[in-house]
Amino acid sequence: MAGPCPLCRQPVAQLYHRDKFRSYYQCAGCALVFVPAEYHLSPADERAYYELHENSLEDPGYGRFLSRCATPLLKALKPHSQGLDFGCGPAPLLAKMLAGAGHRVELYDTFFLRNVDAMQRDYDFVVATEVVEHLADPAAELERLWARLRPGGLMALMTKLVISRERFASWHYIRDPTHICFFSERTFRWLAGRFPAQLQFADSDVIFLRKTCT
Repeated sequence: MAGPCPLCRQPVAQLYHRDKFRSYYQCAGCALVFVPAEYHLSPADERAYYELHENSLEDPGYGRFLSRCATPLLKALKPHSQGLDFGCGPAPLLAKMLAGAGHRVELYDTFFLRNVDAMQRDYDFVVATEVVEHLADPAAELERLWARLRPGGLMALMTKLVISRERFASWHYIRDPTHICFFSERTFRWLAGRFPAQLQFADSDVIFLRKTCT
């Protein structure tokens, strides 16, 4: 059984795709495609998988990848903004790039840097690159991050988007066993209405949600 949607909690979901490893369901409400909990890795196995990644602060390829988010984000931020890099991993290169442009960036990662104090502060921006697809409870995590944003603040997310059922079937993104939630443009439009927020697709996989000032 799929269980309720982990984003909007609606109980109705239909089978979207099945491969030899997992089943994937799509929510009838927010259109999130998600993997049921029975297929989720244990925390220990999840961390072990992340430790196989070879990202580093000196990796130019990793820097080019993150610049897809960093470039439009830097254009959108006011000088000397304060932000949070949520899910920074063991090599927080994005935070280094933003700090190099004059912004102050706190770090938090569930597996590599549990900086509890960072989750108690308010920010001008929150950035999470390649994070939301890993969240077992995206509703709780995104609401927690949204609460940390000041009025007018910006949430910048980077994740690949679901395009169609046909493309999903051969999509490399679903081969990662730690990827358990898959967002689409429709899902982000739902989320923008839920917060509420001003929505901008800054790149094919970069999404900005700006907190209204009211």
